Amino acid sequence: MASRRLTVGFLYPDIMSVYGDRGNVAAIVHRCNWRGIATQVRELRIGDPVVPGEVDLFVIGNGGEFQQRLIATDLSEVKGSGLREAVSEGAALLAVGAGYELLGRYYQPARGVELPGAGLFDCWTIQHGADLSAASGTITQARASRAIGDLLVDWNGELLVGFENHSARTHLGPTAQALGRVVLGHGNNGDGREGVRLGGAIGTYLRGPCLPRNPALADFLIRAAQLRRYCDAELGPLPDTLERAARDTALTRLAATHRFSRHDRPALIGG
Repeated sequence: MASRRLTVGFLYPDIMSVYGDRGNVAAIVHRCNWRGIATQVRELRIGDPVVPGEVDLFVIGNGGEFQQRLIATDLSEVKGSGLREAVSEGAALLAVGAGYELLGRYYQPARGVELPGAGLFDCWTIQHGADLSAASGTITQARASRAIGDLLVDWNGELLVGFENHSARTHLGPTAQALGRVVLGHGNNGDGREGVRLGGAIGTYLRGPCLPRNPALADFLIRAAQLRRYCDAELGPLPDTLERAARDTALTRLAATHRFSRHDRPALIGG
């Protein structure tokens, strides 16, 4: 295992990293290193192409509509085909918030022309409220139309915890598979589904960053990256004492302050 090496491609680190998204990259690097897997983080900025085969795991973080406008054309025209080919060949990917929205077909702002998407996921996003980064309107007006607060997702029996803050609504197309079922929060558009999954690629509204408190999700990405690079998914267990404690603290707080169905309560209590 010590001879293994993975390359992590961090997309637009100087623009799309407003919710501590570097923490997701750090979680991946640390969990690899603890297992003796060497990692190289390659920052991919505006103008840098994506060469399929060179990167095993991509991460794109979050930003406001201003940041989306900065990168939309580059993501669609410069990096889009390379990302699609890389994922089709088995590369892993984590896209959070605004990054998730721009990896679909398109993003339609509340005002102005739609922004092109990279076309990786069969989904599209429509903005239904004021952007908090916009100069017009007030914070109170902007918050009124937003999905903001705790987000809890049932992902194949594993409970993912995080935070959502978005006024856009993402709609999944007929070929798209949701990441999971919303237990608490809004998710994609209030239809009970959260995120999207395509092979080893995941789009989600879980912010925070999400991977430090959800080690199972981090390991899913690392396994997919290993499978792409080495054709096996060997991954030794980690104690995850701090990670589980952070997750369980969040679940305990949520269980005490919200009402859940009989179906969800045992999972919350058992963690």
